[in-house]
Amino acid sequence: MVRDPAQAEEVTQEAFLETWRTASRFDPDRGSALSWLMTLCHRKAVDRVRSAESSTRRDTTYHQQNQTIDHDVTADAAQAAMEARRVRRALDSLTPVQREAIELAYFGGYTHTEVAGILNLPVGTAKTRIRDGLIRLRDTMGVGS
Repeated sequence: MVRDPAQAEEVTQEAFLETWRTASRFDPDRGSALSWLMTLCHRKAVDRVRSAESSTRRDTTYHQQNQTIDHDVTADAAQAAMEARRVRRALDSLTPVQREAIELAYFGGYTHTEVAGILNLPVGTAKTRIRDGLIRLRDTMGVGS
């Protein structure tokens, strides 16, 4: 009934344990000891099969309900392309000195001190160009402050 030797052994052990615990309830007028024992075994086996089926159903339902939805790569690529165009248009609104400082800092990965050294400027001037450029980008792109 359980189709697995290990499960059958466990069911048998549970049935024998149940027999031991409830031996005082055995009534020879209702049937033989063998039929009583077989009935206990059958009930334990049915319980085990139902339990396994229920567990499988729960797992299947859980996985179906919690399955990740495939990511729409095309929509993300289109969104990224539109954002890139917005950023390029906003960068075009900067003065050449602001754009150069921002490109070095954000696209080149340089620190403010390194940007100042590359552009042969005082650090404060480089920081001001970057800050003013970022403010203009924010305003051009309509991003809240």
